[in-house]
Amino acid sequence: MHCDSVTVCCESGGDMRGFAGQVSFEKLKRAGCLLQCFALFTEGENAAKDFEKFLAFYNAQLSLCPDILPVESYSDIEKARKEGKTAAVLTVENLGFTDGDLSYIPRLKKAGVKMASLVWNTPNMYAYPNLVFENGLPKFEKSCANGLTKLGKEAVRELNENKIIIDISHLSDGGVEDIFALSTAPVVASHSNCRSVCEVSRNLTDTQLKKLADKGGVVGLNFCYDFITSTPDAEVFDCLYRHYIHAVNCGGEDLPAIGSDFDGIPPYDNMRDCLSVLKLLEYFKSRGVKSGALEKLAYGNFLRVFKEVAG
Repeated sequence: MHCDSVTVCCESGGDMRGFAGQVSFEKLKRAGCLLQCFALFTEGENAAKDFEKFLAFYNAQLSLCPDILPVESYSDIEKARKEGKTAAVLTVENLGFTDGDLSYIPRLKKAGVKMASLVWNTPNMYAYPNLVFENGLPKFEKSCANGLTKLGKEAVRELNENKIIIDISHLSDGGVEDIFALSTAPVVASHSNCRSVCEVSRNLTDTQLKKLADKGGVVGLNFCYDFITSTPDAEVFDCLYRHYIHAVNCGGEDLPAIGSDFDGIPPYDNMRDCLSVLKLLEYFKSRGVKSGALEKLAYGNFLRVFKEVAG
C-alpha cells in the first residue's frame, strides 16, 4: 500500500525497471505482485515543482514497461490479474504541496491519483502530524492531539467527492478522529502498525484500529523496525506477526494489509525488498494463519476498499 520508490528513483536519476532499491518493476514481476501503490512524496519550499517532476517521471517510466499497468479503475486491476501484470496505483503522501488550493484535488484525480494523505511529519495548512520532534529528533512516546484545520476538513469532503482514498498514516490523533467523523467513505492507514504492540505515536491505538475496521478501512503493516519493536535485534517477521495478530484481534481479518514503506526504510536481513514479502507470507502461514486470511492480508482487504471508494 505504500512505497517511496518512484520519488527515490527519480531523485537518484535511476530507472524504475532495474532500480537498485527495494521496489523495481523487475522485482515486482519476479515477486508475482498483483498491485503496488506508488507514493509521490514532497516536502519543503519546492514541493509543488517536485510533485510535477515526480508525476512526469512516473508516467514516463510506466510508458517504458508494458508489464506494469496503470490503474484508472478497479477493472484495470482485474485486467492486470488476467494478463499476469502488476497494477500500479498512484498515491500522494502529503498534500501540503497544494498550498491550501483545494481545486488541486480534482486535478489530482484527473492525473490518476487514487489515495492521498493530508500531512507528513511537519504541520501544514490541513493537518498536524502525530510524530513529535524535539531538536530534530523524534520523541516516539509523544503524540499530537490537534485536530484538522478548517481547510483540512474541507479537504476531506473534496477527497470524498473525487473518490480519492484518504490515508491517515502520519496524521495526529485528533486529525484521525476528525476524519473518522467526517469521511463518508472508508479510509486507510497505508503504512502504520499497532501502538499497543510497539508504543510509537506513528502507530494506531486500539480504539483507532477498531474505528478503522468499523468504517470498513484497512491498516497496511509498516516494515520499519522503529515502528514494529523497541527490542534490539528482535526478529522482523515475528514482530510483524504480532502486529498482524493484534490488528486482527482489534478489527478482524478484514482489517490488516501489506503496507511496507519500501525505499522509505532500510533493508533488514530477512526483509531486503519486495521479494521478501513472499517469505513473510510463508512465515505467517507457518504460524497458523489460514489461507483465506492470508489472501485478505496480501491483497483482498485493500482491493475491497479500492473497489468501494475509487470504483
